[in-house]
Formats: sequence, structure tokens, C-alpha cells
Amino acid sequence: MIEKIMKKINNETSSLCLMNESLKKHTTYGIGGPADLMIFPKSKQDLIKVVKIINENKLELTIIGSGSNVLVSDKGIRGAVISLKNSLKKIEVSNNILYAECGTMLGKIVKHAVKNNLIGLENLNGVPGTLGGALIMNAGAWGGEISENLIHVELINSKNEINKILKKDLNFSYRESSFHKDDILLSAKFNLKKADENIINENFVKAQTGRKKSQPLNQRSAGSLFKNPKNYSAGKLLDDAGLKGHTIGDAKISEKHANFFINIGSATSNEMLQLIKKAHGEVMKRFKVNLSLEVKLMGFSEDEIEGLC
Repeated sequence: MIEKIMKKINNETSSLCLMNESLKKHTTYGIGGPADLMIFPKSKQDLIKVVKIINENKLELTIIGSGSNVLVSDKGIRGAVISLKNSLKKIEVSNNILYAECGTMLGKIVKHAVKNNLIGLENLNGVPGTLGGALIMNAGAWGGEISENLIHVELINSKNEINKILKKDLNFSYRESSFHKDDILLSAKFNLKKADENIINENFVKAQTGRKKSQPLNQRSAGSLFKNPKNYSAGKLLDDAGLKGHTIGDAKISEKHANFFINIGSATSNEMLQLIKKAHGEVMKRFKVNLSLEVKLMGFSEDEIEGLC
């Protein structure tokens, strides 16, 4: 069945299709087993056609952007995995309106806004991943969130329909949104404000410098691992629990920032998962705080991730 679907995609689109492709190559952790079928659409039109073919054949579908914010099981992911890292990269600015396709790296969008003297996104400088992933998790940093200046999002829904959803019809909260799990985000439009170049650059540099000082940016991580609980800092809780520097195999809790779990060599998904469970359990035992994951776990059984999601 996989070969049949791959042939159809190759015949009807310009997408690159790979069977049994290792996801280690496509995640920032450098961890992950094979995808049964991995697809790299070349354009928005390609993506729409690919999704239609996969849905018609009732094949399980997983979308990844740049591969940040995910931990993939060494068993891999069954069905089809679509990577958007080679497509959906258009950015356009008209006056104070910024349009971007959802495969674009968030950092590139931030720089584009700053270049055009538009304020409202510069605090997100250095946040990893694509625009699509940032919208789904309502990414934020230094007091700002991606949803704040949103006008609308264009997406493919579970019925394979292309819809434009206004911000007022979406719900955003801390690291969460109301997008359906089967929604595939295509593009978004933002209403920003013109501002003094010096003010924008000051905010941009402040965010950049803050990240460099506090986060292990030169290490393989998936970004912040746990969400900050209300009135707490996840990193401080992990630090106060004495977990900085703790390792299981090649999985390690960063000594620079305890909420960054890093792959210092050839960590397996099981080693990283056991380290996550250890940290989660220690914080619960010491402080009675139930930490929730910001990183998404993919390809694991329910038994393996029980208590974490």
C-alpha cells in the first residue's frame, strides 16, 4: 500500500518521497526511528494534493515542521510523515500587514518584520521551529505570544477542506490553541505596527542576548521541555530539585538551563523519555507540582508515556 501511495504522489506532484526514512535526520534532538513514508512537498499546491491522496487512502498522517519541539520514538512513526521544511516559505509585507506560509522558520519571519520596521514579533527572536508549529502551541517569549497580532490562519481541515479561520474564532492560551489535531496550517496573516527602528532593534537584540545567556543553543535539544505552571518557573523547579546535569545514557538535563534536555551524543528515545519521567517525578515528589510537557511525544505507546500527557 505504501508503495502504491508513493507512486501516486510521485506521478501527481513534485514532492520527494522516501520510504523508511530515519527521523534522526529530521529532528533537532537527532533522535527518532523510521517513518514508513516521508514526504517533502515542494509547494503549497503539492501539500494540498499530497494530503488529499493520503486521506483518500486512509493512511495515518503526521506533520512535522523543522523537527523542533518533538521527541520521536526509536520505533519510528507509522503511516506517512510530511515535512514542511522544504515548502511553504513565502513571506510578504504590505504596509503593516505581514503574510507568511507556515513552513517558514519563525526566526526568518521575525527578521523580515524587523527589516520592515514592524513591531510585534521581535520578542520571538530565537524561538525555534516553523510558523505552523508556533501557532499550534501559541509560542511565546519575553512577554509576547505569536497569537497577539494574528488576523487569520488558512488551513486544511479533517474533511480536506481549505478554510480561512479568523482569530476571533480561535482560542489561544499559554502554550495552547484550539486548532484540531488534524488541522494542517498553510499560512497566516498578522497586523503589526510601524515603529521606530531603534526600539524594534533594541527588543530584537534583548531577546537574542537573553537566549544566548540562559539557554544551551549550541546543544541538540527540542527547546523548552515542560510548560511553566501557573506562578512557577519549570526551570527553577527542576533546578531546585537538584536535576541540573543529571544524565541517563546520553540524555542530559542542561547545566545552563534545567528546562532544556539535551542529546550529548547518541541518546535513544528511551533514555530521553526515562530522564523526562525522572524529572517529572522528582518535581511532583518534592513540590507537589504536576509538570506538563511542551515537547510533543511521537510514536510512543500509551503505556510508555502514561502520566506525562
